[in-house]
Amino acid sequence: MKKFDLNIEKILENWDIKHAVREIIANALDEQKLTNSNEIQIVKNVNANSWIIKDFGRGLKYEHFTQKENDEKLSANGIIGKFGIGLKDAMATFERKGIEVRILSKHGDITLGKSQKSGFDDLITLHAYISEPSNQYLIGTEFHLANISDFDIEEGKKLFLKFNDEPIIENTKYGSVLRKAGTQGKIYINGVLVATEENFLFSYNITLLNASIKKAINRERTNVGRTAYANTVKSILLECQSEDIGISLSSDLSQFSYGNSHDELKWIDVQEHAAKILNKYKRVVFVTAEEIERGTDLVNEARQGGAEIVVIPNNLREKIAEQNENEDEENKVRIFTEFVHERHENFEFNFVNETDLSYAEKEIFVKKDKIFEIIGGKPSNIYSIVISETMQKDNITFMQCDGLWEGANNRIIIWRPVLQNQERFLAVMLHEMAHAISGATDATRIFESELTRLLGIFGKRAISNDV
Repeated sequence: MKKFDLNIEKILENWDIKHAVREIIANALDEQKLTNSNEIQIVKNVNANSWIIKDFGRGLKYEHFTQKENDEKLSANGIIGKFGIGLKDAMATFERKGIEVRILSKHGDITLGKSQKSGFDDLITLHAYISEPSNQYLIGTEFHLANISDFDIEEGKKLFLKFNDEPIIENTKYGSVLRKAGTQGKIYINGVLVATEENFLFSYNITLLNASIKKAINRERTNVGRTAYANTVKSILLECQSEDIGISLSSDLSQFSYGNSHDELKWIDVQEHAAKILNKYKRVVFVTAEEIERGTDLVNEARQGGAEIVVIPNNLREKIAEQNENEDEENKVRIFTEFVHERHENFEFNFVNETDLSYAEKEIFVKKDKIFEIIGGKPSNIYSIVISETMQKDNITFMQCDGLWEGANNRIIIWRPVLQNQERFLAVMLHEMAHAISGATDATRIFESELTRLLGIFGKRAISNDV
């Protein structure tokens, strides 16, 4: 028998048995991946009251207890271990916790014990005792752990995505989005649990490690801070395109205004991406709380038309509106103003012939000729004034318009109920003529100047009793 000094005097006091089990499983999974061998086994030997963790790789050698960079593992993707530290820490933890360890491979049988450090008789360190293999034909490596509870084995297994019930929803080049089990979101790195999140919508398995994550993966592989993986989690979500992810994110986004959303939705980039995904798969209209209040009828109309209404914060609405300016019509996210625009484009007027008006309506409608006379004649670009039973709604207030200047057809359209009151009709006519003459929209200096000019003409005539 040979003794190999593990050179361990002090160990990680905060390690539990589950952390040591994690390292043995991690090594087995790494070997399986590197050798493309059969699935690892974790089985209980009832007769010996022990547990066996077995891989089907090349077999452990005592040299693997040497702490150094492993070039093979460093160059491979998806590998958990890198430096050989974890295996030694696991052995020390087992020894401290009274777990009997026996390691079998074709290269030798290994057990643990304490011996004097070579050349320093006053120092006692943990050693690996290496003897001839009991089975020189054994494939892989077997870790036999005696005096260990079923609970500790299960707790160790819970530190791996492989043994947890968190199915993959979508894969990306940065990692995977997982459907979380329970209330906590979990963060895995190459399938190993490194952190939990109380208020995450999903769990995540990060497979593309940036410098921040590599630096943050400490010796214990626990309690990795959010700052290390936040950007990668965001990148994973921004790569997702599935309807499942879009629906989940958008549903959560609808709770943002109430303060009930998960932490991923605090990133405005993720909010916008969620809206884009859902917009691609479903008929949805994104509205702000203010738009619901001002345009209740239109919101209800959209809902009755089969659209799903999703409430979003104002800053997201502005960001989407800005992005929409550079998008083709088919790729625009359907915020409320887009819905209103579509409604206008598809709106159908129900025109009424002047001969079908009532006598009272005709008496008011004929006043249009007097209006033109007062301002010096009908403007040349106004071809007609027509009456409609139906009318579009205003783009700003979302209320029913009384009138509309339709520049494409050079006509003023008057909503029929306006003809019930002469003052109302005169006001609408002046307003729409100001649009026609100025060619400007509401709330612009040009429009306001023209409207003021027309009001001045009418005021002057009224004072001189000519009207």
